[in-house]
Amino acid sequence: MPTMILNTPARAGLKQFLGCWLALAAAAACCQTPTQEPDWKELDAPAPPTYSLEGLLSLEMPRYVTLQFGVDPKTLTVGSDGVVRYVIVMRNQSGSVNAVYEGIRCATDEVKTYARSSTANRWAAVEQPQWKPMTETVSRHALAFAKQGACQDHTTPEKPRDIIRTLQRGTRLYD
Repeated sequence: MPTMILNTPARAGLKQFLGCWLALAAAAACCQTPTQEPDWKELDAPAPPTYSLEGLLSLEMPRYVTLQFGVDPKTLTVGSDGVVRYVIVMRNQSGSVNAVYEGIRCATDEVKTYARSSTANRWAAVEQPQWKPMTETVSRHALAFAKQGACQDHTTPEKPRDIIRTLQRGTRLYD
């Protein structure tokens, strides 16, 4: 039975092709995985802050979302733990208002809800709040906020005013 023998240049080309393909696949996987910090520890979140319905910084949301979302700039903090904490106010078309007090961890693309409010500044703490991927949460407002200014790629801005300036300039995500 005859055996097929690849000539040396073809074999070298195949090895080079496979090597390049594996390197690209590994690089793509690294770029999509958020940075893990094994020694990272979250600071205790402060109590939910008082928020205002005046001066909210609007978030752009997809057209199918009927709620209006705004961040109260006075509630924005950037902790030494790298967590951006804030209050987002949501209004529906009939004028009802709800709010959430949350934190975003830019390094890992995660969000944690600390408290909810359905009556102005009356907070109900979330029992055992957990970090969740922003892409897997029911409401996409945290992801929109991260993309529109709370995060710069996987980096946390240094100061709340940096986030506020970015939000005021506006970032078009949806057309």
